[in-house]
Amino acid sequence: MNFWTLLVPPVAGTVIGYFTNDIAINMLFRPYKPIYLGDRRLPFTPGLIPRNQDRLARNISRIIMGSLLTPDELQKLAKKLLQTERIDSAIRWLLKLAFEQIQGEQEQKTANILADILHDLFSESLPRLIKIWAREEDFLEDQAYQLFDQVILDFQLSETQSRQFTDWILRVILTPDNIRQALIDFLTDKNIEIIDAGFREKSSGTYWVVANIFGLKSSLTRLRAFCLEEREIANARLQELLLSLKVRKKLRRWLQSLSLQNLPVATVRQLRKTFHQTIRSYLQDKGSDLIKYVGDSVDWKNIALIILRRLQSSRVVNQSLGAVSQELALVLERYLEKDLEKLIAQVIPILAIDQVIIDRINATSPRELERAIQGIVKNELQAIVNLGGILGFFVGIVQSVILLVN
Repeated sequence: MNFWTLLVPPVAGTVIGYFTNDIAINMLFRPYKPIYLGDRRLPFTPGLIPRNQDRLARNISRIIMGSLLTPDELQKLAKKLLQTERIDSAIRWLLKLAFEQIQGEQEQKTANILADILHDLFSESLPRLIKIWAREEDFLEDQAYQLFDQVILDFQLSETQSRQFTDWILRVILTPDNIRQALIDFLTDKNIEIIDAGFREKSSGTYWVVANIFGLKSSLTRLRAFCLEEREIANARLQELLLSLKVRKKLRRWLQSLSLQNLPVATVRQLRKTFHQTIRSYLQDKGSDLIKYVGDSVDWKNIALIILRRLQSSRVVNQSLGAVSQELALVLERYLEKDLEKLIAQVIPILAIDQVIIDRINATSPRELERAIQGIVKNELQAIVNLGGILGFFVGIVQSVILLVN
């Protein structure tokens, strides 16, 4: 028996074992598509995995959902993801993003929406609410009393205001011509008779002698005639009388000292109550029309833009984002702590993770699936090929030994 007879079995066993395993592994994936000879499909085409890709996808999905993505595991994962710090950061990011979105091109759209809301509030909603609220007896009672106590009760004309008011009164109301005309209107025959009779009855002493001998009737009649016939002279005399009596100075001092605090307490309380009732009655009768008029006449778009720009640059708003996000995160945490298990049970069917896995595997081409599996177990598959070669070599050695013995 020569050397080559003993060498061939180990070499042949190594080659057969190596390449047989390599072909078997490749047949798991290839060919990617079935091969037909006429109308008949050749056996082992396509490869094992492409031919059973749907069943493979369902088995993988069942394994993952049965052992990896169980409700308990998903609940643990959700608790890790939904920690208060992470929720707080996410909400704060969303709030900042919302404020950034209302800038630039979105600013005008946001302003239009806000303008429509404000217009509806002042033109429709608020007038109806004011009309309903004004029916209550205590509507704006505290506010009206506070306004009365802090503004109206303490109101007092300054020196400049009293001077201007005095000048207006003397220029418009207490003019000599108005006073003369008032005297003419007052000194009617009937009023002169009443004044003369009263003076005669109620006077005493020296005044009684004057009243009953001379009387006031003739004097008052002549005064009326003088005012009627001597208009210019009467006005001049009245002007001199106003100056001599220092009416301007006295009127200015009186106006400057005028204050509700000088009135009796009972009178002030009644005025206070009347002030509130007047406001309530006005709002009940005409307040809705007033607010509606304001709502229709105001440029809400411009106001909305001002509000938005103010919010964007407001230090208080920026500082409050942290507090708002923390409060929302705590509320969400309390809710999730209570209902997370129920929520996960409802979310799993909605997400249909198992079907997503199946669809994703089925949508993967056999070539990509081979690359993915090869990338995961490449070393292990190569070890199987090498093992086949090693086993073939030892089988060949055994066969050579048997030949040598025989």
